[in-house]
Amino acid sequence: MLNEEQRELKAVVRRWAEAKVAPYASEVDRDARFPAEMFKSYVEDGWVRLQYPAEYGGDGADSISCAIFVEEIARVCASSSLVAMISKLACIPMIYWGSEELKRKYIPRAASGDLQGSYCLSESSAGSDVASMRTRAVRDGDSYILNGAKHWITNAGVSDIYTVFAKTDPSAGSKGISCFVVEKEWGVKIGKLEDKLGVRGSPTGEVILDEVRVPIENRIGEEGQGFAIAMGTLNRSRPGIGAQAVGIAQGAIDAAVEYVKQREQFGHPIGDFQGVRFMLADMAMKNEAARSLIYRAHELIDAGDPYSELAMMGAMAKCVASDAAMSITVDALQLFGGYGYTKDFPVERYMRDAKITQIYEGTNQIQRVVISKQLLSGQ
Repeated sequence: MLNEEQRELKAVVRRWAEAKVAPYASEVDRDARFPAEMFKSYVEDGWVRLQYPAEYGGDGADSISCAIFVEEIARVCASSSLVAMISKLACIPMIYWGSEELKRKYIPRAASGDLQGSYCLSESSAGSDVASMRTRAVRDGDSYILNGAKHWITNAGVSDIYTVFAKTDPSAGSKGISCFVVEKEWGVKIGKLEDKLGVRGSPTGEVILDEVRVPIENRIGEEGQGFAIAMGTLNRSRPGIGAQAVGIAQGAIDAAVEYVKQREQFGHPIGDFQGVRFMLADMAMKNEAARSLIYRAHELIDAGDPYSELAMMGAMAKCVASDAAMSITVDALQLFGGYGYTKDFPVERYMRDAKITQIYEGTNQIQRVVISKQLLSGQ
């Protein structure tokens, strides 16, 4: 499925990730700290430009190339792969629905690594049920006043801008939601940072908006367009979570393959035993099937296919890949036996990291709702 340029990219990114990202992965996880070494190299080596449009200072890479990039980083460090994903996620609403002024103001800075961003949709009582959000945006002359709190926000406290969804018309349900770009200097506060099971090097926390004044020109799209923007953004970003899941699973497979070649029992490497070989074969098949779905979904993004097809394929790709990653990492740990249950080997980290891919950007139960809705609507 990959062309020659994409194959070369995969090889180059793998070498870079193994040299510049992998050496810090265990420490980043153990200390729950931001992968500063990765981000420094990410910017200095020019990878930060890859995912952004060329007209705004990026390299304008196709979506499959971006998926390859995320996959290869996740193969060695899932936390670092989030660093490469989250600012792009914050910029997607601007890229597709923002004014030219907004694009020129923020996207070149993201493409240069001068700023990082966060996507602020979820709240404590509004996760899958986005329409129940309570954050308000009240028009005040040529500005909006934002009040509320967003929860489970990736890169909270690190980001320079926050793409915030808030209700401008609380009586209109999902049609009363609007979208804004909020700079941290305007009064954004950071609440509790979560102590997480996995992706511990990527901060996740509460973003508090208390009488934060946002200029009207920092609204993305029209009033009431926020829900459509949020869903359209997730349709384009969910395949990226799938790519992350595929990368995590591949890292676990690679570690398991090397281990079973070396670990001996009953006078033979355990890789000689059929039961072990069949486990590895099943792991590889699951991940390759997931990878194919991921690439197909990214092809649809580049092709600009209709919303309904991308919605279903993106949901399928994210769901299949993350379910596969969880299954594969559990099996990889099993192949390591007791050693896999220790922190001396990376497979326990891969398993912990895999779990979040089944949860964020819509739980896999929500993905099944999206898929079944598209099937039953005949679209």
